[in-house]
Amino acid sequence: MAARSVTLGIDLGTTSVKAALVEAAPGDPSGFVVLASCARAARAETAAQSAAAGPQGQEQDVRRIIQALHECLAALPREQLRKVCGIGVSGQMHGVMFWKTGQGCAWTEAGAAPVFEPRAVSHLVTWQDGRCSSEFLASLPQPESHLSVATGFGCATIFWLLKNSPDFLKSYDTAGTIHDYVVAMLCGLARPLMSDQNAASWGYFNTRSQSWNLEILGAAGFPVQLLPDIAEPGSVAGRTSQAWFEIPRGTQVGVALGDLQASVFSCMAQKTDAVLNISTSVQLVASMPSGFQPAQTPDPAAPVAYFPYFDRTYLAVAASLNGGNVLATFVHMLVQWMADLGLEVEESMVYSCMIQAAAQQRDTCLTITPTVLGERHLPDQLASVTGISSSDLSLGHVTRALCRGIIQNLHSMLPFQQLREWGVERVIGSGSALSRNEVLKQEVQRAFPLPVSYGHDVDAAVGAALVMLQRSLGRQKS
Repeated sequence: MAARSVTLGIDLGTTSVKAALVEAAPGDPSGFVVLASCARAARAETAAQSAAAGPQGQEQDVRRIIQALHECLAALPREQLRKVCGIGVSGQMHGVMFWKTGQGCAWTEAGAAPVFEPRAVSHLVTWQDGRCSSEFLASLPQPESHLSVATGFGCATIFWLLKNSPDFLKSYDTAGTIHDYVVAMLCGLARPLMSDQNAASWGYFNTRSQSWNLEILGAAGFPVQLLPDIAEPGSVAGRTSQAWFEIPRGTQVGVALGDLQASVFSCMAQKTDAVLNISTSVQLVASMPSGFQPAQTPDPAAPVAYFPYFDRTYLAVAASLNGGNVLATFVHMLVQWMADLGLEVEESMVYSCMIQAAAQQRDTCLTITPTVLGERHLPDQLASVTGISSSDLSLGHVTRALCRGIIQNLHSMLPFQQLREWGVERVIGSGSALSRNEVLKQEVQRAFPLPVSYGHDVDAAVGAALVMLQRSLGRQKS
């Protein structure tokens, strides 16, 4: 296996699907080389399958996500795909989809490449789903976990479906994240395997005992048979049951990882690093020391949560729901306003113009609190704009204030002073929204006056590949 040290990493994100081919750097036992990478827009948003979900429902078409995945693989060098000895998969946490055992996909020939096509599957209810109101969440049983349950979490969504669309659940007998589904289809698994990283993101999972809260859930009538089996992150879920593009049949596939953990794995070179990821949402992450254990009871009002990483260690995470999606909402609003005025403008042009304008506007007295989606610890908080004056209404002022607000909101959740107390000496920036936005980079430096460096635009895919690469070379995760 060491002779074929190329691994494929896949990340199934909210707005895009990414893939990366990675191999060990020659002569550098700790280094790696990204041989090739590709990203494709998922464009998978769709109306909720349950009418009761209303406008708060956020769902994606699994078929479109898999189509984007196959477009990524088709764009990678075929000669490198033939050398792949392991596949690592990560994806958007918290979300849930359903499928029927043995009928989740059908393998077909797409030109010269075997591909799998989703069959008896539901939509993916994403982490952005807002159908679970604060009142509904308060009616659920208290979890035996250090993590609270929020809207968009898999178990909360299943509880909601049980109450509001019970017939919907009767059509399926299996559930998982979108990345659990991909691993199960690649390996032909009868039951999906789920890492504790993803299980913790669903709620009602005890990371100390590595088990679901089966008694609590069962007593509440929850369909516990839908819950996946638990496996160690970094372990092998199985082997590919079919040749897939040029990747040989029998290639090892890792248990699906959380995209947060995969991104951190590719970026965090030292324990003294913090990782700031800004994509659709935002995460600021620091590593907790070995042996750290979070409090056993959840604190719904706490802005920092502790998520499982590798080898029973934890990451301290300030996870904001408001990131690149807020900028996208602003751009969409501008495009819609111009359309109402009879002008057609491409969103990509609006993005570039507004960032350019904000880069020239180095400061502003305008203050934007950008929490249009609330936050998990403040679910009912909305956005606001203050300090409005006639001199601060230009596109540059507003965009500068919006970018500053995204970073300041994050800083209010996990302040710079707390990072210093934890021994953080450097910030590693990652994520598509950050890598493409110079104004956000400036605001990061303003709020977190530490050395800042930047990773790849495909960090989660690279991280998923690196986990498998280290396994193939017999190295320990750190």
